[in-house]
Amino acid sequence: MYAVIRTGGKQYRVAPGDVLKVEKLAHENGAVEFSDVLAVSGETGSFEQSLEGAKVTGTVVGAGRGDKILVFKFKRKKQYKRMQGHRQAFTEVKIGEISVNGKSFTA
Repeated sequence: MYAVIRTGGKQYRVAPGDVLKVEKLAHENGAVEFSDVLAVSGETGSFEQSLEGAKVTGTVVGAGRGDKILVFKFKRKKQYKRMQGHRQAFTEVKIGEISVNGKSFTA
């Protein structure tokens, strides 16, 4: 049992019990709901035809910032060098339930 969701401009394949890092999210009391569900598979090789009201719920485990990425710009023979660092903020979410068409799948 898994679902494909879209959040933060990216797509993730999630199953109940998975822990994943997504772009920083606003959440209430640690509860997160993803309503942009692209696909749901209840059993191997078949997908749900109707996705009206499909949603994936989870709880926030933690938040933080990823590893530093260095951005270095350089133009030879022009004495031009620029160095900049970036750390992307993330929210760590544990998937609890996938519900679609009145069926519910939990961990």
